[in-house]
Amino acid sequence: MFTGLIAGVGRLAAREPCGGDVRLTVDVGNLPFDDVALGESIAVNGVCLTVVEFDAVLFAVDASNETLALTTLGSLAIGAPLNLERAMLPTDRLGGHLVSGHVDGLGHAVRRWDDARAVRWRIEASMDVLRYIAHKGSVCVDGVSLTVNAVDDTGFEVALIPHTVEHTAFRALREGDAVNLEIDLLARYVERLLATKDAQ
Repeated sequence: MFTGLIAGVGRLAAREPCGGDVRLTVDVGNLPFDDVALGESIAVNGVCLTVVEFDAVLFAVDASNETLALTTLGSLAIGAPLNLERAMLPTDRLGGHLVSGHVDGLGHAVRRWDDARAVRWRIEASMDVLRYIAHKGSVCVDGVSLTVNAVDDTGFEVALIPHTVEHTAFRALREGDAVNLEIDLLARYVERLLATKDAQ
């Protein structure tokens, strides 16, 4: 589990074919990394991945074809900035919201504008994702926990304070870029409970 609070920004160092899928190598950038362990989970742009190799400045993860098809990880350029978060500890403060690292779909950042010191983004997505997004609810965009400021039938809006822009890969986001989206876990479970109730 993760919180959606980015701990560091790294870069995609390499993408290599490996047994029919892909091994990604990530430069850790400024992610605190001293006590990393083989097999631990790290969210990379919001995608939960398992560390299979590491050294002092790099770690490698295997990405399945499913992951490559359903997230932005298969199309990012080498050198692209990446939001990184290590899995939360039971003693961590939950400053964002509970994030699983399981991407629900892609969105597209279609419009950026300044709002005082904040940067606002409009992100368009399919109704399969939008149906779970609520005004003033939480959404995870490329691994970042954000509050939904507005939502309609084609997209939603979020506002990023200067700290978020400065300390995440959002500072490199451009209009037209694809982003990974994860809905609030509570919305997913509520739907499942209601569906089960209706089936009884």
